[in-house]
Amino acid sequence: MANELSVAILGPGGVGGLLAALLSRTGHRVICLSGEKTAEALRTDGIQVRSARFGDFTARVEAETELREPVDACLVTVKHTALDAALARVPAPVLSDGLLVPFLNGVEHPAALRARYRPDRVAPAVIRVESTRVAPGVIEHGSPFAEIDLTGADVPRPRLDALAEAFAAAGPATRVLEDETAALWAKMSFLAPFALLTTRYGLPLGDVRTHHRDELTALVEETAAISRACGGPADPAGALARYDAFPPSTKSSMQRDAEAGRPLELDAIGGALLRAAERHGIPAPVAARVVDEVHPFA
Repeated sequence: MANELSVAILGPGGVGGLLAALLSRTGHRVICLSGEKTAEALRTDGIQVRSARFGDFTARVEAETELREPVDACLVTVKHTALDAALARVPAPVLSDGLLVPFLNGVEHPAALRARYRPDRVAPAVIRVESTRVAPGVIEHGSPFAEIDLTGADVPRPRLDALAEAFAAAGPATRVLEDETAALWAKMSFLAPFALLTTRYGLPLGDVRTHHRDELTALVEETAAISRACGGPADPAGALARYDAFPPSTKSSMQRDAEAGRPLELDAIGGALLRAAERHGIPAPVAARVVDEVHPFA
């Protein structure tokens, strides 16, 4: 990769739109891939970002309905519920040698993507950020942070380093991690209890950690045990401390999807958690019950 990269963004929503704008602002060529209506809005008006951390600015981007030429990297920033349809916009022969960088919740997607694209070019990533698309091409970044962990067990390290350097120069604090499994399970261990319980009760995190503390603690401990069995980190006390440090009004993206009547990433988060528990013989009665109780919202 050269210093100036060509980067496709599959799904320029809250996360994808923010990364597209930041990368464009620092001089990289950015091609957003979306439906025609969104693409037209992006071609006309660019991407407008409102951010206390990165400032308020507008970035120019290119926009297409599918990838038509090779790029250095394609960031996958759609939700799991839209993934299959969205991937039709990124034909494997066109992406060719480019990195495919999924910013997806859950732990099962890397294997599925490696079956479809070059296995040694799939570089799973984790992002910690609160960013929302409020209209096509209009992004509100609400968190005081944006942090990226970039992995890829078989991806040549110079390719990962070059992309990480581009992310870091654009704004988000970025690390390249050797252990892909640990990186994905670290996110899953935090996300699953938070997403499942805020959605199950329709309450922000402050109310969940106060009124459903025992259930939260039990679910965190189950998730940690499953993570440990899968080769990931296990720190239930640390997870609870992180929840306690968040503003009480914090909502999960799954909860926001439920409130808006959108499809939920229940299978990618809760379903994957239960499948991992079953594979390793880890009891997960609380997780199983909560996933079952969230199903009517899905």
